[in-house]
Amino acid sequence: MKVVKIIKDVVFFLYQWLVFLPIFIILTILTAITVMIFSPLFGNKFWGYYPPKWWSRLTCWLALCRVKVTEHDNLDPKQSYVFVANHQGAFDIFLVYGFLNQNIKWVQKQSLRKIPLVGKASEIAGHVFVDNSSAVSRAITIQKAKKQIVDGVSMMMFPEGSRTRNGKLGRFKRGAFQMAIDMGLPIVPLTINGSYDVLNAQSCIIHPGKMELIIHKPISTENLTDNDIPTLIQQTRDIIYADLWEKYK
Repeated sequence: MKVVKIIKDVVFFLYQWLVFLPIFIILTILTAITVMIFSPLFGNKFWGYYPPKWWSRLTCWLALCRVKVTEHDNLDPKQSYVFVANHQGAFDIFLVYGFLNQNIKWVQKQSLRKIPLVGKASEIAGHVFVDNSSAVSRAITIQKAKKQIVDGVSMMMFPEGSRTRNGKLGRFKRGAFQMAIDMGLPIVPLTINGSYDVLNAQSCIIHPGKMELIIHKPISTENLTDNDIPTLIQQTRDIIYADLWEKYK
């Protein structure tokens, strides 16, 4: 059995660098160019969402990952939400973008803007880059995000801020919850399982496996104030934590 595992690991290592990576790069370039050309011409609600959605799905399948999606409630396609999820690894983005089936804009780190083609395409698609350099910059970031949440388009954020280093759930920051209350939008918790094992923050080697996306029921923010944010954060975090696989708790 040990020999078989070694052989499988070697075969997939070669597959990752000789097959997955070249195809992924080509798909990424084609997706970015498509967004950059068609979003300015026809709007980013469609062209900023559907090409990246299928890029994300193809990436998961190309990495030989199995995906399971569990929905606890049917979301209203005409309603905007603020989606918040735990951040296990790099494949969280592909899992959520590809399989959430909601038109979303991401709140992203400034560093991602420097990625050739991808950074510019993300900007054109309407995604928002976080600037944490000062309180004023953060407020401007929030205002930019609010402008994108219209006509059923939702916002997607990782309240932990960065990928977990040990697979465990970290502390939640208040930005997503502040935005939801300010705009009167429901919070939708998402639990992500498995992506930590597929590709975590401390590895560059993909390990094919099962990933799970659990879409929880929306939490209303109606009549809530800033004073309710700590309670809202804890409620959301508890919901996400409850459906984590045991090894991530």
